[in-house]
Amino acid sequence: MPAVSIDTFFACSLMVLLVLSAMSATARILQPLVNTMASHEAAQRFGEIAKHVLLHAGRPADWGQDGQTVPEEFGLADAVAESPYALDVDKVSRLNSENIYCLSYAQIFTSLRSPDLSFRIEIKPVFNVELNLTSVIQDSDETIYMFQAATKRDEGSPVSTSLKAFVLAENLLRAYTLQNTGGRVDFNITVPTSLESPALLVVFAKSTCNSRIVSYSVYPLTVQGGLFPRGAFLKLSPINHTLIVKPTSSGAVLTGAYALTFNGLWQLTQTGSNTFRIPEFTDASPTVLMVFGLDSTRHFAEWTVYPQIPIHAGVDFTSLRSASDVYAFEHLVSIGYGIYKCTIFIGGPKT
Repeated sequence: MPAVSIDTFFACSLMVLLVLSAMSATARILQPLVNTMASHEAAQRFGEIAKHVLLHAGRPADWGQDGQTVPEEFGLADAVAESPYALDVDKVSRLNSENIYCLSYAQIFTSLRSPDLSFRIEIKPVFNVELNLTSVIQDSDETIYMFQAATKRDEGSPVSTSLKAFVLAENLLRAYTLQNTGGRVDFNITVPTSLESPALLVVFAKSTCNSRIVSYSVYPLTVQGGLFPRGAFLKLSPINHTLIVKPTSSGAVLTGAYALTFNGLWQLTQTGSNTFRIPEFTDASPTVLMVFGLDSTRHFAEWTVYPQIPIHAGVDFTSLRSASDVYAFEHLVSIGYGIYKCTIFIGGPKT
């Protein structure tokens, strides 16, 4: 079957054509997971199911906005979007296992209404941002962190981007603008040595060929209190432009919540004891959400992203090699104002 390479998407001469056109899919038979003689009819059927998931909103059409609603029919499309392959930010986020309103695989399987098939969906940025800490220099006043950022696609080829780096802690914000024309850039950041609050380094990278293609990475910086695993104090779940905060430590007290995008920082307005309103940005970048707090004498920071991408939901087909024919259908999709890569895997009885 014909393949549409992600590389083509990055060719600036084709940007306008690809963005304006319906974001067409690629269907391919996975190797070595499937027999090369798999039927053309099965591929067509599975491809139609994959397209249905991305082109239809499901039932009810707004199931993503209410964490208690389980769809009767599974579909990820934004019900009010006018363009095809536009996905709903909340439906996508409810596929992430970190979200307290995450759908179980059983719920997805039932709502797909195809009991003879197995299903997996992966959604992620079109390219990756990798942060490597290369050196740390500490003196009495400041700690200097030296990083190398690499922007590249899954196969390793570099991506030309413009980058913004932010260092955020309680009562601290520092921003850096970086230019990455060859897929790699070195930069330094500084943090006061006396800082008690945990600090997070957030780097956004925007493709120089298409401003709707944005990726991100978050790097927790070592501070006086040390580092804690994500979720040690709070579980963060964005839904319907509201950040739901569920304490996982009984002594956690919230001291501030923020939203960060490629274009800036906003303090979130608290709407309830553990809820904050997320502004409806027109920025193409993901929104990194950060909550700072205190647990006894320990300062902490927790973060998530909206939409909650990357996601990997469904069956792990590596364990079903001998039982299933597996097809992968790759799409470029829009979520909000950003463009992402989506792969739907569908497995059926081995032919």
